[in-house]
Amino acid sequence: MALPQLISTHKPSLKPNTTALSSLNPNNLNSLSKLSSSLDSLLHSGRQKRRAASLKCSASSFSEKHHNTNHPKSDDVVELPLFPLPLVLFPGAILPLQIFEFRYRIMMHTLLRTDLRFGVIFSDAVSGTAEVGCVGEIIKHERLVDDRFFLICKGQERFRVTSIVRTKPYLVAEVTWLEDRPSGEEDVDALATEVETHMKDVIRLSNRLNGKPEKEAQDLRRNLFPTPFSFFVGSTFEGAPREQQALLELEDTATRLKREKETLRNTLNYLSAASAVKDAFPSS
Repeated sequence: MALPQLISTHKPSLKPNTTALSSLNPNNLNSLSKLSSSLDSLLHSGRQKRRAASLKCSASSFSEKHHNTNHPKSDDVVELPLFPLPLVLFPGAILPLQIFEFRYRIMMHTLLRTDLRFGVIFSDAVSGTAEVGCVGEIIKHERLVDDRFFLICKGQERFRVTSIVRTKPYLVAEVTWLEDRPSGEEDVDALATEVETHMKDVIRLSNRLNGKPEKEAQDLRRNLFPTPFSFFVGSTFEGAPREQQALLELEDTATRLKREKETLRNTLNYLSAASAVKDAFPSS
C-alpha cells in the first residue's frame, strides 16, 4: 500500500511564491510528498545515508546552541552569495551538497577562503526564486580531483533578499535578517508538545500500514525550545518544498506550529482511514 501523503488545506498567501500552497489539498495527493515516510525515517536516521542535495536530518541536528546564538540584527543589510536550489533549508538542519557546476565551484573557492557562509534559497520553474532563504554554513568539505566539492552544511539565520547585487559568475544579493516576533499570550511550549504528539502518531500509523512494528517514537523534541523545534518539524516535510517555504517565511513561532499541527492532523486522518481500509480488506 502506498504511503499517505502530506495533506494541507492552506491557501496561497506568499510572494513571490503565489502558488506555494495551491497543490496542497486532499484532492491532489499525487503532487504531495509522503510525509509519513519522512517522519518514519527519523526512527532510522542512524542507518540511512544522506542523499546529496536533500534534506535529511534528525532532532539531534537542532541543538540549543542554535537557539542561543547571537543573531545579527534584523535591520542589518549585508551582501550574501546565493545558491538557488529546489529545496528548503531550515535553521539547524543539516544539508549535504555536491558542487559540480563551474560558477558554484568558483563560489566555493571564495567561501573556503572567507567565512564559509552562503544563502540557500528555494527556486523552481513554477514558483520562481523565493525572497526568503536560510544561511548555510559549511561545516565539512571535501575537494575532489576534478574540482568538484562534497559539502556538509548547517542552516543558520533566515534572511530576506532586498536587492540583487550581481548575477555573474554567481548570484549575490543584499539581504536583511529575519527573526520570529514574540508570540504574545500564546502557549508555544504547549503547542510544540501537541505537534510532537501528532508526529509520533503519524510515525506509529505509518509503521503499521507498512508492516513494521508499531514502536513508540522516542523523544522527537530533544529538549528543543519551541522555535527551533518548529523549524525541525518543517524540515521533515520533505517533498513539499512550497509548503516548507511557507513555513520558513512565517515570522511567528505559534503560527508556524499551528500550521504544522494542522498538516500533521490532516495526514493522521488520512492514515487512520487507510488503516481502517487495510483492516477491513487485509488482502488488498
